[in-house]
Amino acid sequence: MSDPQNPVAEPAYQDRTFRSPAGIAGGVLLLALGAWLGIDAVIRGEGRTPWLALAGLLLAVPLVVAFTVRPAVYANDDRLRVRNPFRTVTLPWGSVAALRSGYSNEVLTPSGTKYQLWAIPVSLRGRKKAARRQSQAAASGDPTAGGRPFLDPSRSSARASGDQAMDELREISERQAGAETAQGEPSVRWAYEIVAPCAVGAVLLAVLLAVT
Repeated sequence: MSDPQNPVAEPAYQDRTFRSPAGIAGGVLLLALGAWLGIDAVIRGEGRTPWLALAGLLLAVPLVVAFTVRPAVYANDDRLRVRNPFRTVTLPWGSVAALRSGYSNEVLTPSGTKYQLWAIPVSLRGRKKAARRQSQAAASGDPTAGGRPFLDPSRSSARASGDQAMDELREISERQAGAETAQGEPSVRWAYEIVAPCAVGAVLLAVLLAVT
């Protein structure tokens, strides 16, 4: 029980996390396959083969992680944090001008800068399936078939998963854009833990191929 004389501030709204399960599953499979082939080449290879395998792994593993396992979007009452393959972008809701969906999902700032949301991919197939479900619901006389899905949890299946996620983010953005704690400028941090090993692996692989 908290002490009223010394209250502990806790976030009123925990981070919502959005990721791509299909992307993570694909990344894990690629990493497993790469580890199997790479370790086999290191153990059984001759001459420069083990070194080429190591350099290839040093280059490929961070890239696979960057594009499959790493991407994530975190949202709370104060800000949107977008973790893309090579950068992490933090945007207070007051600096979010729009969340746009087309062939990719993007967040735009008032200055026109846009950042892609890698963790929330667009599935055209999923949209077609969702549109079919909406059409069937409308044909059956469902009066809510044309409403806003994020306002009706019972209709969450009426939208593709990526569009559902964007609806949730738009709802938070609309609600929190004017909040005092949600003001500030966007900040960008490069993922040096991904960029550095990729650069080292690329240089090492180029040197080994050049002297082969």
